Amino acid sequence: MAGRAAGRADAAAVVRSTPARSSERLKQRKHGKWYLRQELPDTADGERQTLRRGGYASKTDAQDDLRLAQSLLALPDASDIEGQRTVADMLQAAVRNKETFPSIEDTTRRLKSGQALVMRLTVGGFLEEWLAGKKVGKGTHRSYAGHIRNHLAPRIGHIRLDKLRVADLSEMFQAIADANVEIREQNARRHQALALLKEIPTEGAGNRARRAAIRESIAQMPPFRRPTEATTRQRIRATLRATLNSAMAQQLIIFNPAAHVELDSARRPRALVWTPERVERWRKTGQRPSPVMVWTPEMTGQFLDHVATDRLYAMWHLFAYRGPRRGEVCGLAWSETHLDAQRVTISNQTIVVDGWALEDSAPKTDWGFRTLALDTQTVSALRAHRARQAAERLQQGEAWVDTDRVFTEPDGSWLHPDRVSKAFEKIVSEIGLPPIRLHDLRHGAATLALAAGVDIKIVSEMLGHSTVLITQDIYQSVLDDLSLDAAEATARVVPRRA
Repeated sequence: MAGRAAGRADAAAVVRSTPARSSERLKQRKHGKWYLRQELPDTADGERQTLRRGGYASKTDAQDDLRLAQSLLALPDASDIEGQRTVADMLQAAVRNKETFPSIEDTTRRLKSGQALVMRLTVGGFLEEWLAGKKVGKGTHRSYAGHIRNHLAPRIGHIRLDKLRVADLSEMFQAIADANVEIREQNARRHQALALLKEIPTEGAGNRARRAAIRESIAQMPPFRRPTEATTRQRIRATLRATLNSAMAQQLIIFNPAAHVELDSARRPRALVWTPERVERWRKTGQRPSPVMVWTPEMTGQFLDHVATDRLYAMWHLFAYRGPRRGEVCGLAWSETHLDAQRVTISNQTIVVDGWALEDSAPKTDWGFRTLALDTQTVSALRAHRARQAAERLQQGEAWVDTDRVFTEPDGSWLHPDRVSKAFEKIVSEIGLPPIRLHDLRHGAATLALAAGVDIKIVSEMLGHSTVLITQDIYQSVLDDLSLDAAEATARVVPRRA
């Protein structure tokens, strides 16, 4: 019977292993230590079961654990036979897994909420459940999935959810940071091999043999990989933190270790202008001074002059002067473009890329919804573009796809953002300008505005930043240059004798 343990005189005991003559017994590590024994409720099949745990260094330690086990067994009502068996299973599982007995508080909470006392859910299993039920945009969902697939599941997915600790996460993030060293070394070796391959002529049997050997070595090298920098590690932690917050809301855990693990701060990269000295250094080494580089006004002018006859010139012009995001430009609708009023509205037409597929999406934040004022040059460029598009519509006839987009393929269909980026990279290479990303045209537009004396708050609103602090953080180096100009201008105001 389930209550049989309560009526037995020997239902519980703390004993010490007795000396034995056997030489093998004397060699055992736990020989001479203390053990506890506690009768448990019978199983559902009526089988008797006993809790046994040994290896205690002192009688007091064994007695403390015995009292805790008895207190846990007493939590369910005397009539709650199933509850008593559940607690018994929990204690037996703790012994099998060599874990400490759960606290009375945690066990009480689980009993009241109807949760399983024996946790079998791993971090990896809960991550999968959380991701499957997460209702977010496809881009955000893809980011979460990447963090889980590439970092979280391989490193901590095997850990039981309620056993995840801050130390586990510190170890994980340190391993990710350490892997960056190997990634950079492998990337450097691949760069060196490719550079050497370019230097070897294609003529001559010896040169061809050398080229073949280098190509074979390159084929055996790992592909180029991006290191997981501090910013990405912060995002990985944010994903895990959100997941564990959900586990806490479901009362599966009572502590979120992701909220307490310490990581290196992820500083926003500063925007730097391509000065002659930086250009010279780049031509010698191929290295960019910063991930965010900005052309000078003269370089921007070279770019716009080169694309003046491009069918999408108005798009490049808009990028360079007003700094919208790539998806915002590709999704811009004529119905939100008001040329007479010299403004366009960024609303819910943003195009996002899911793999290669495209979909409409609203801006991620409220600050993404905004109106951009247009200068007369940009308005003129958009009017010319609209006339060109009208001619394309006539030429296409019934094949024209009416999407209401300002910038489209020749048949009116959506313009793919990735193709825009590749087209930009090709144009920059043709001109021979120092490299920037398409997104850096956005930074260039901000720099032009700041250099022209536009208030930073207005620049922040133009870019769709949530606060001026973000704008100031990114463009602090540009603001420093402007401060130098202001200092020189101030000095010139004061008349001095020669």
